[in-house]
Amino acid sequence: MVRIFRYKIKVMKQQLPDAKKHQQISFLKSAIRIVGYAFIPYSLETATILLIFSEFIGIIEELV
Repeated sequence: MVRIFRYKIKVMKQQLPDAKKHQQISFLKSAIRIVGYAFIPYSLETATILLIFSEFIGIIEELV
C-alpha cells in the first residue's frame, strides 16, 4: 500500500513598503531632530526628550 501525501507550502510574500508614508514619517523625524538639537543650548532635558522621541519615530519609520 502506497500513500501519497500532499503538502501545501505557503509562500509568504513580503509586502512592499509604502514609500509616501515612509517619506512623511522621515520628514517628521527630521523636524523633531532639528528642534531637539536647537533646544540643546536652552534646555538639555527638553532636547533629550525630543531626540529620544525622534528615535522612536525612526523605529516606526522602518516598520512602515
